Amino acid sequence: MTAPILPSILPEIILVVAATALVAVDLVSRRRANNATLAGIAVIGLLLSALAVYFNLNGQSPRPVLGMLAVDGFASFLMITVLLGMVLVVLYSIEYLKPYAEHRSEFYAFLLAVSLAILIAVSANDLLMVYLGMEFVSITSYILVGFLRKDKRSNEAAIKYFLYGAVASAVMLYGFSMLYGITGSTNLSAIADALTGQTLAGGMRWLSFTSVVLMIVGFGFKTSLVPFHQWAPDTYEGAPSPITGFLSTASKVAGFALMVRVLLVALPRFALDWLTVLAGVSMITMTLGNLVALRQGNIKRLLAYSSIAQAGYILMGLVCIPQEQFHLLALQAFTFNGINGILLYLFGYVFTNLGLFAVVIAIENQTGKTEIKEYAGLVQRSPWLAALLLIFLLSLTGIPPTLGFWGKYFVFGAAVQVRFFVLLIVAVINSAIAAGYYLNIVRYAFFMPAEDESRIHISPSLRVVLAITTVMVLGLGILPGFLIDWASRSAEFLTQF
Repeated sequence: MTAPILPSILPEIILVVAATALVAVDLVSRRRANNATLAGIAVIGLLLSALAVYFNLNGQSPRPVLGMLAVDGFASFLMITVLLGMVLVVLYSIEYLKPYAEHRSEFYAFLLAVSLAILIAVSANDLLMVYLGMEFVSITSYILVGFLRKDKRSNEAAIKYFLYGAVASAVMLYGFSMLYGITGSTNLSAIADALTGQTLAGGMRWLSFTSVVLMIVGFGFKTSLVPFHQWAPDTYEGAPSPITGFLSTASKVAGFALMVRVLLVALPRFALDWLTVLAGVSMITMTLGNLVALRQGNIKRLLAYSSIAQAGYILMGLVCIPQEQFHLLALQAFTFNGINGILLYLFGYVFTNLGLFAVVIAIENQTGKTEIKEYAGLVQRSPWLAALLLIFLLSLTGIPPTLGFWGKYFVFGAAVQVRFFVLLIVAVINSAIAAGYYLNIVRYAFFMPAEDESRIHISPSLRVVLAITTVMVLGLGILPGFLIDWASRSAEFLTQF
């Protein structure tokens, strides 16, 4: 059954209206609109959109919209995760943008635009919409990374991000064209039906494998998987810190959503191909990310390589999806079905990393620097900030009772369930390596003397972000039942839709 169009795209319509209102308010006030007012409009738009997503699917079965978008639990889970995360990005942008009097409305409008792009991407159910959604996310991200036009590092980061993105996008589109040539359709479900109903000759079989690999290149760029990660360190370091937080969380959600939906809905027949490729990519990604992170002295570059490693862990959920002789099995029958692990991991990672970036921004606003040595003596300068830093780092490590533990528990549990012990051992070893560089930051904050003993000033908006993320990381870490149930129900669409 096809869903009514307008109610189904109400979340996207709300974001368009809010972005338009931001620019209109700024124009009417002749650029004298208060920074907090502009941020307030953006926050209201994001929260209303999240409510619309919730009520859109509440009590209803999954359904398509014009054959191009999917209104289902998987998309709704990730939409709400992204929208709540973007609320936090807007809040800690308030203080960050104070030195930049011009173009504040455009900044918040682009944050809403990239949120709209991610909503489209996570619900895309057609290769055309997959490509348009990914390009929409990428183009708005390029603009936001280079938003500080007078900052050479921001400009350099945007150029590198754009060049890598353009190549990855072209390669992925070529893979889409091959798949269309084989099946004669761009609809994901129709592609799966076409591939199931025909016997592929030797040449066509290799053409199909090539198309899968080329698509993984595009998805790998968006999720910063090795070897498509080269853009991440320089882009994370040069971008405005709020945008670095966005790139490491909401942008990554879009990439994994596209990868999961395309591979599982359209290409279950080629599970042997993409499971084999992604298993190797997962191990290499987490290993390289963690080993290089050990040598970093800049917190934003360290978190870039940490983000690369985290992508390797998240990918485990897709690699360890229940299957028998490379034929995918129904997800409902398994507690650890891989996809619920991906959803839990992404949800926890969004709030953990955004909380950590709130700490980074608070220290950057005070010192103007992002070097790890600036965290020396943080416990004397701001005991509460040091305590929150510890909580977020423990969550990234996967230590209970934090929310990050449950993400790792479910993706590691999926590896145990399918008996992929080599991948599990590599992941456990890498988790121990990651603990080394996370705890090095803790060493600076708690055990090294401070060069500057002045108190760290934390703005009200940053206090709100820190409070929300701490409650989410600890609260849902201690009482995760609701979130686990929600993620498991949201994952089941893959066998229903």
